[in-house]
Amino acid sequence: MIITFNELRRIKDKLPSGSSQRIADELGINVDEVRNYFGGRHFEGGNISGVHFESGPDGGIVTLDDTTIFDCAMRILEEQK
Repeated sequence: MIITFNELRRIKDKLPSGSSQRIADELGINVDEVRNYFGGRHFEGGNISGVHFESGPDGGIVTLDDTTIFDCAMRILEEQK
């Protein structure tokens, strides 16, 4: 999946408080991995694999090889409707 960095951040910003921890708990991963997936810089606590950032317009392009975290975020947003 390819998305702009700014769009990925807009999705993250729409998530309710505590969503990063909820996603981490559901997937059994470190919360910093979730934060890094959405463009954070929490390198001590979590790796980011399957996410590739390239500079460019609109914040650049992000290629998501694994959309599991993205899919969880979208499900949480759907629950808010």
